[in-house]
Amino acid sequence: MNFSNQLENKLQLLKARRAPIKLGAIYAESALWLAPMSAICDAPFRLLMQELGAGATVSELISCHGINYNNEQTRRMLRILPQETNIGLQLFGEDPLAMATSAKVAQEFNPKWIDINMGCPVRKVVTKGSGSALLKDTSKLGHFFSTIKKALEVPLTIKIRTGWDAQTINALEVIRIAREEGVEFVAIHGRTRTQQYTGFADWDLLENIASDSPLPIIGNGDLHSTPLVQNRMKRTKCQALMLGRGPLRNPFLFLEPYIEENDQFVFTPADYWEVVQRYHHLLENFVDRERTMIVQLRKLIVWMAAGFPHVAQFRGQLFETQDLQGILKISENYFMGLMDAGFHHKNIDLNSPFMAGGHG
Repeated sequence: MNFSNQLENKLQLLKARRAPIKLGAIYAESALWLAPMSAICDAPFRLLMQELGAGATVSELISCHGINYNNEQTRRMLRILPQETNIGLQLFGEDPLAMATSAKVAQEFNPKWIDINMGCPVRKVVTKGSGSALLKDTSKLGHFFSTIKKALEVPLTIKIRTGWDAQTINALEVIRIAREEGVEFVAIHGRTRTQQYTGFADWDLLENIASDSPLPIIGNGDLHSTPLVQNRMKRTKCQALMLGRGPLRNPFLFLEPYIEENDQFVFTPADYWEVVQRYHHLLENFVDRERTMIVQLRKLIVWMAAGFPHVAQFRGQLFETQDLQGILKISENYFMGLMDAGFHHKNIDLNSPFMAGGHG
């Protein structure tokens, strides 16, 4: 199942307005990229976002130790679909040799680059010395980066936070070390590790870092709506922006910022229903177990329905339904019912917490 002509025409019109960019050796058709999110950014979801306008995508974080131990589930996370054109595989770990070994394996799956996760704030990652824990002792980073870089034939990139806590804002120091060791670009989430996903991303700090950085910077954090993305695109000094949680509720967020005042269209509930169907089709060709497919599909449907009328009732029906066809039928009735009732717009409270536990 591909998109209808009506939706495809909207997508192609907006894609044509994007400006291509180059970050080091990495080329992308747009400066709006999909941020890596744990348990979300598998191959079907990445390809879906690519089709909906993401200039590039990054995998969910993948354990270097799981790769090196030849764990089947971990190795499956390295899979890249043939249609994916601009994908980085993100690895996490604390040991440079283990990371280098796993990176050599990961590049056999033909990513455009390998990314090091230095931003995940989750306790089970941090307590082992990986994720954002790597920001605590910058004296080790030169050796860490160079060991991994030597193992690679594709570019190496990193994703970091602004620092461990408010007293140790050291992103620029990390970036300068990364440049010395041949890292291609740096993505920065505008919070410290101790903030987790609370408060707000510090975009003033991100812009200052981007102004002083010797490497291309991708800014990330709190770009949840089309107006927020549009405003940031107009004034940012970052070379690109990463969108994470926002596209879960609005899968058209990579393209809506390119809509102009005289355009005579919006993305409607019928378009959302097409996205659901497309995601189902991609999952069918990727996931072996129907139960896994149901879990993945249902959570995306719930996120995408946010902001539409009567969503609480719809969400209850979805979780009461345990079979795939029933979930699809209920979803079709809901989204197309909104069309019939003339509801074409969402109303999302951007101040309410959304996935505050974090996914990357």
